[in-house]
Amino acid sequence: MHGLFRTLTDNIIVGVSKGFEKKLQLVGVGYRAAVEGNDLVMNLGFSHPVRMAVPEGLKVKVEENTRIIVSGYDKSAIGQFAATIKKWRPPEPYKGKGIRYADEVVRRKEGKAGKKK
Repeated sequence: MHGLFRTLTDNIIVGVSKGFEKKLQLVGVGYRAAVEGNDLVMNLGFSHPVRMAVPEGLKVKVEENTRIIVSGYDKSAIGQFAATIKKWRPPEPYKGKGIRYADEVVRRKEGKAGKKK
């Protein structure tokens, strides 16, 4: 239990002094994101845009319509919100489309093995 409380205390101190951030990237034709007021609006290939309310204490910034940066002082809240965003379109292994973390490596599959050229 000592290591857990030490890490939680360290995360609180670092969060207040420096802050934390997670970067997500949208990969796919027509995948876009924008911030409207206190909502994150994403076009992910559905028939409707996906609207997500940004939790209290977190800041969401969108760069170049395809990069989402979630920042704040609570590390677990940032990770949870980023995982909720990613859950809408996880990266698929054949074309690599979807929402991924900026430092995530997606293993690609070959496709049909019997396909002739």
